[in-house]
Amino acid sequence: TEHMFFGEGRIAAVREMILSSDKESRERALAKLLPMQRQDFYEIFKVMQGLPVTIRLLDPPLHEFLPHEDAAIAQAAKDLGVSVEQVRARVEELKELNPMLGHRGCRLGITYPEIYAMQARAIFEAAAQLAKEGLKVVPEVMIPLVGTVRELEAMKAVCVEVAEAVMKEQGVKIEYSVGTMIEVPRAALVADKIAREAEFFSFGTNDLTQMTFGYSRDDAGTFLGSYLDQGILEKDPFQTLDQEGVGQLVEMGVERGRSTRPDLKVGICGEHGGDPASVKFCHKAGLDYVSCSPYRVPIARLAAAQANIENPR
Repeated sequence: TEHMFFGEGRIAAVREMILSSDKESRERALAKLLPMQRQDFYEIFKVMQGLPVTIRLLDPPLHEFLPHEDAAIAQAAKDLGVSVEQVRARVEELKELNPMLGHRGCRLGITYPEIYAMQARAIFEAAAQLAKEGLKVVPEVMIPLVGTVRELEAMKAVCVEVAEAVMKEQGVKIEYSVGTMIEVPRAALVADKIAREAEFFSFGTNDLTQMTFGYSRDDAGTFLGSYLDQGILEKDPFQTLDQEGVGQLVEMGVERGRSTRPDLKVGICGEHGGDPASVKFCHKAGLDYVSCSPYRVPIARLAAAQANIENPR
């Protein structure tokens, strides 16, 4: 859903929220985003016609929403009615040496719970509107980048509080679930504890591969060619799931998660979801679904069918 933060009329509100110096001013900016996000979810739910919809809450670091070139900074300052120095100072403040391991995912929600609260309200208000129109809606709210059960407890509490408030306000009952992405290796190790709070897992194997190998997905291209040429790696681990290492964490996460919650729904999302070898591994590991880029869906469906023929379950 982070892509919904971009677009006409939205980026200014997002930047206003990021530049806010206190919770009250952040909430004013988020109030401008709420109707836009609500309309997004309304249209998505309506198109899906009662099928479950998994929505990942905001994941990328906030610096991605700010300009970095001088001309763009000047234009943003003009649009927001603030000084260039104020925008530049915030850009510098948010700069991180390794943003993919920094202030993103549920860490944003812990620091600024009002962001996730706004997204949850948009989700459930949209669902309530459609419920009144006679359409069943099944939102699945996914908390990204969880590494400890306490993170999930805190963010789930925000979502549940908002969901209950919206249902009371609107006088409707909505079936929903709250789950998490397993993309930090520690989450796979303590999956039994996390499953006490999570109603579903989605393995974010892009990040899980980065953190398990210690390879930056954005920078690994500078050396992966040599690794493949010399046979150090048989395949690019960002294209085909590393079944020996990363796959072991996936299997462990599934086993430990279901030891606590036997009916735990588990899948993966990322580029591996459209790779035939990875799809077949996921089937053997007991996953329920794969998620991938739209253009890879036909390949994933064929691989899933082949996996079921080879290993019926």
